Amino acid sequence: MKKIDLSQFKVEQPVDLRKKPTSVDLDASKEKIEDKLKDVRKELGEWQDILYAYHKYSVLLCFQGMDTAGKDSLIREVFKDFNSRGVVVHSFKTPSDKELKHDYLWRHYLALPERGKFGVFNRTHYENVLVTRVHPEYILNENLPGINSISDIDAEFWKKRFEQIRNFEKHIAENGTIIFKFFLHLSKEEQRQRLLRRLDKPNKNWKFSPGDLKERKLWDKYQDCYEAAINKTSTEKAPWFVIPADDKPTARYLVAKILQEELQKYEEVKEPELAPKIRKNIDDYRTELESEK
Repeated sequence: MKKIDLSQFKVEQPVDLRKKPTSVDLDASKEKIEDKLKDVRKELGEWQDILYAYHKYSVLLCFQGMDTAGKDSLIREVFKDFNSRGVVVHSFKTPSDKELKHDYLWRHYLALPERGKFGVFNRTHYENVLVTRVHPEYILNENLPGINSISDIDAEFWKKRFEQIRNFEKHIAENGTIIFKFFLHLSKEEQRQRLLRRLDKPNKNWKFSPGDLKERKLWDKYQDCYEAAINKTSTEKAPWFVIPADDKPTARYLVAKILQEELQKYEEVKEPELAPKIRKNIDDYRTELESEK
């Protein structure tokens, strides 16, 4: 399989999504890519075990993308070899009445991973500068001071919201959360094909909603909002990665490989050593246990 420079997917300067590829050729069969993914996710699972024992960091993974981008299946495949207690997935839907009684970041704070664990946000706090920007009328449900009509939701409002999100991520990063943000970059044509498959395959019908077609008509507006969100919030401690998503096995492998390479940089994450008193008496403990035979 072709060696690929993963740094090309990291957003370190402003990006134009219309110029970013939605596919990448790894010069390998689907089977080969899936085999490579198995190797990488096994290593990630082992690293999570060590992270749990080290108990000073947590890892937050944020996944965003247009409908049908493959978020659900990617999460399932990449984290398949994790200890089930070591990774927690949250899928954020339309805010509930209770959630709307708090600020928009409240429910995301509650879902942050504990030290030693991976947390996965399937759709994230970025919905608050994506869906709500495409449909600003949703902001009115938040009952915010000074926001009485859509006309009150101006450029300054969005500027402040981006700043709030950057501050949220800065705060949790400084307190031990390692952050990764992945945008699954899908082409409009590939989305069309995937929506058609949902209609053509009886076992996929349940995934289809007429609302998908309504939102598809707003494709360009969503792309503009994604681009703005990525460019305004990709930072050293909370970087965005734009992942070509037209081919699902390739996207899964790229995400897993990026995680593997980036997490290896945390060289201090190691299994803790036994306390000297326990280590000194380890032979006595073994003898006591063996004598029970």
